Amino acid sequence: MIMAAVEALNEKEGSNKTSISKQIESTHPDLPPAHGTLLSHHLNKMKESGQLVLVKNNYMKPDPNAPPKRGRGRPPKPKLPTPPGSVAGPPRPRGRPPKPRDPFAPVASPKKKSPGSGRPRGRPPKNANRPVSAASSGAVPPSGVPRGRGRPPKVKPAVAPVAG
Repeated sequence: MIMAAVEALNEKEGSNKTSISKQIESTHPDLPPAHGTLLSHHLNKMKESGQLVLVKNNYMKPDPNAPPKRGRGRPPKPKLPTPPGSVAGPPRPRGRPPKPRDPFAPVASPKKKSPGSGRPRGRPPKNANRPVSAASSGAVPPSGVPRGRGRPPKVKPAVAPVAG
């Protein structure tokens, strides 16, 4: 069915999975609901066996004049078929395994945090429009000109004329 669909589509760049699926559905209307997963499985099998070639997500028939494809790296291990009726366990968890717990250690209860108690976390917000009293800041009351930021320039003393 898949080879017939690829030949019927006859696209130069190859046919993607969706177009192959639609072609098969149009010729065979009585397909099961799990048709998509079956198609994916059989396309992968045909790709591995060399009946189809996958180029840029498009499946096409292999060119008979093309040189044989060289393998990349170590070939995958053959998967042993599981006997029917057996249930596979959950897959291995990813990431670093948790540290082993000491069975004799006392159980530490998690700390309870009451919301809104004490200071809020982080840097306090900068309120630009908050009035600052001159007595509390210890600075000179502001005159008409605002002070610049950073270190003020060095004042040069006036040089007295030398009488001589």
